[in-house]
Amino acid sequence: MKHLLLFLAFLGAFTQVHAQKPQTFTPAKPEEAGFDSRRLERLDQLLQGFVNDGIAPHVVTFVARGGKVIHHKAYGYSNLATRTPLKKDDLFRIASQTKALTTVALMILYEEGKCMPEDPISRYLPEFSQMSILDSYNPATGEIKTHPATKAITIRHLLTHTAGIPYEHPLDKLPAYEVPFYNSLQPVLLADVIKKLATRPLLHEPGEAFTYGLNTDILGRLVEVISGKPLDQFIRERVTEPLGMKDTYFYLPAEKSGRLVELYAKVSADSTLRLSDHEGNRSFAVKGAKTYFSGGAGMVGSAEDYARLCQMLLNGGEFNGKRILARKTVDMMLRNQIGELEVWDRNDHFGYGFQIFSEDSHYGDQASPSSAMWGGMYCSEFTIDPKENLILLVFTNVHPYAHYGDFVRKFRVAVYQALL
Repeated sequence: MKHLLLFLAFLGAFTQVHAQKPQTFTPAKPEEAGFDSRRLERLDQLLQGFVNDGIAPHVVTFVARGGKVIHHKAYGYSNLATRTPLKKDDLFRIASQTKALTTVALMILYEEGKCMPEDPISRYLPEFSQMSILDSYNPATGEIKTHPATKAITIRHLLTHTAGIPYEHPLDKLPAYEVPFYNSLQPVLLADVIKKLATRPLLHEPGEAFTYGLNTDILGRLVEVISGKPLDQFIRERVTEPLGMKDTYFYLPAEKSGRLVELYAKVSADSTLRLSDHEGNRSFAVKGAKTYFSGGAGMVGSAEDYARLCQMLLNGGEFNGKRILARKTVDMMLRNQIGELEVWDRNDHFGYGFQIFSEDSHYGDQASPSSAMWGGMYCSEFTIDPKENLILLVFTNVHPYAHYGDFVRKFRVAVYQALL
């Protein structure tokens, strides 16, 4: 009897550890996934209220626990002028959520033994072999003072945004140093942009601070050099197609361009939503040269598509019957990789491509410590909570957006407060 009980205990533990992860999303009633349907109504009230009050033009949600989808809805209008009702499969500019896709692509190459986090990036991109640190810049005189960097930029520095490479550089308005900020309608190539980026002095020695910036665009170029394929092709073949992400692209096919929502702006809390006047941000996915594959900010897609990427990571690297990464690789990506450094004022850390909520997070609210998240400039965000076996995503497209922080955090609060 004792031996039988020991065997049953072992069998139970084995079954729990090796339980099959969901490979498809299944619509479910909230209670089937451990949510209170009445409390979840607060989420509908919140988001419909954002639309009714002119705070957001459109919103799509996707919330799934253990692969059971308990909230996937659309609110508002894809185009306010034509009052076109938003559909759940409409497409959004995901901006910096592109970073997760590029990071996954790089980690595939890491697993194949083609690169290591400690590798200096100059091994693959020689233009980064002699970097300098910016001491000062006087716009009035044009005088620039620098000194040589003592540390080499490594792949790890790029993965963790600690290389000293920002988005807004003090020299970025000077023609010699100017690069596309997020996207471009011009016939530029990632290879050329990265070569020019390498001429900019760093803001600090690699590894000394968290400086969010164009690091993942360089990772995208590393993917191209190491794999021998354009970034869009590698991501399509190794990530999006295997996961069944049929609507995620750098540049939309003509037959799907009509599903891209309009981009709006709301510059202050008391201003009204207006159509964005930034032609590049509005139209890069459907117009222009369509040659620049920005690994840090250049993709568009649907909420359900991106949920597949999130579920793959939650599953430990597998979804849609396809293994993209090893479980231990995902574990490594989703743990603190920057030590005592912090992400801005959020009291959080950073893994490989993701912000990681700490025990004392100033941003994560009720999300479990060690949950991973990131968002996009146009106001989209995801959270992956392994402890609760939960993913939650919210998409809109407004930039600049005075309500960004309130919008994404109140969404997350409304989801967690309904969790039983």
